[in-house]
Amino acid sequence: MSLRYRRVLLKLSGEALSSDSGESVDPARLQHLAREVASVHALGVQVAVVVGGGNYFRGTMADQWGISRAEADNIGMLGTVMNALMLRGALTGLGEVDVRVMTAMPIQSVAEPFIRLRAIRHLDKGAIVILAGGIGQPYVTTDYPSVQRALEVDADALLVAKRGIDGIYSSDPNIDADAVRYDRLTYREAIDRGVKVMDTGAFVLADEQGLTMHVFDVAAAGAMSLICRGEDLGTLVQR
Repeated sequence: MSLRYRRVLLKLSGEALSSDSGESVDPARLQHLAREVASVHALGVQVAVVVGGGNYFRGTMADQWGISRAEADNIGMLGTVMNALMLRGALTGLGEVDVRVMTAMPIQSVAEPFIRLRAIRHLDKGAIVILAGGIGQPYVTTDYPSVQRALEVDADALLVAKRGIDGIYSSDPNIDADAVRYDRLTYREAIDRGVKVMDTGAFVLADEQGLTMHVFDVAAAGAMSLICRGEDLGTLVQR
């Protein structure tokens, strides 16, 4: 079987795991994502995952709670660790695959510290590697770290799983019935058109380093596997 990619990094938002209310973790969605990741791994593709924590807490909620943004971001980073552990548990329950959680924040009782060469070694040995804690610093969403980690582990592509949308559109398709989905975009076009799928900084870094990105619907069964086998689902973003 021909594969387009040898190694990919999947970027999951906290919302991809959450219930309809946008909070906590929905068991059905967690199991769906675990099956999707496991199916890609079963193809022989090496898989790393960067997971967000917005279903627990967001840095932008700082004012609402009367705390500093830096403190709020630290809480959000802990949320990414909880999601990573939940995903590890779900993946482990599916079979004998080795699943490693690595964090940018030292939490040695539940996860390994992120060390680039160690992460690459785990991937080379066939483990699924879940990366939590962003880059361990406040004022940064998981968008930028997902690009950074993809580059650090030498991923062939970054798969950006979105909830409720199957690619990048000219406008919000949930509001604008005339919104058009782009099959392909350059990073410069995405920036110039004000695309909000990822932070501008993440697009700039991906563009500078020539990283290939696919934006697709997280709920679409088999989408990740089909992309790795050569199909251009959703929107393909390249330099």
